[in-house]
Amino acid sequence: MTDAHQSFLDLLHTQRVWAVELPGFDPASAPPAPLPLFHRWFAEAVAAGQPEPHTMSLATVDAEGHPDVRTLMLHDADERGWHFATHRTSAKGHQLAARPYAALGFYWPAQGRQVRVRGPVTACTPAESSADLHARSTGALASALTGSQSEVLGSAEELARTADAAWERARAEPDAVVASWTRYVVEAREVEFFQGDARRRHVRLRYRARDAAWTRELLWP
Repeated sequence: MTDAHQSFLDLLHTQRVWAVELPGFDPASAPPAPLPLFHRWFAEAVAAGQPEPHTMSLATVDAEGHPDVRTLMLHDADERGWHFATHRTSAKGHQLAARPYAALGFYWPAQGRQVRVRGPVTACTPAESSADLHARSTGALASALTGSQSEVLGSAEELARTADAAWERARAEPDAVVASWTRYVVEAREVEFFQGDARRRHVRLRYRARDAAWTRELLWP
């Protein structure tokens, strides 16, 4: 083992999790459907000072079945499912076109909580996707106008030129069309709520969609 590797391990092993008082969670009091509980936990994460609680991991697989994951923002969570957006020409856009199924992961360490969502993914209409983009900031529009997401970049200078031009256009044309921008919805088939416990007696409550209803079940930690 090299000194650099040993230094990494020493640093890794000194890290601790949940150095705060964790809330309790009684699964018997959980609502019959997962969405109200997700809304409640999200609000509690915000109140607890959790940085960027609206960020989540999105896991997909490519045409060969190889997994991929990245972090992005939640755009909504409603009766349809959990919403996010990206270019359909991006790597994740291509992966969702080939295999329209995904998993989401939220982690809120300020309260020792995780939420996992799994299900098929559908693309929203062009009108809804456009409305999604134009409801966001000028910077978000500029980023979308930069385009070419996930493609090989020739140089940092090329990015700077393209991004500067995109910012100018976003300011001049706040309604500019980005045809590839697509809003997606994960239609949840499974939603799991994880509440950490300092004594490792974690609570895991899983909702599973069955016809028009949800079933609830506890899982071993």
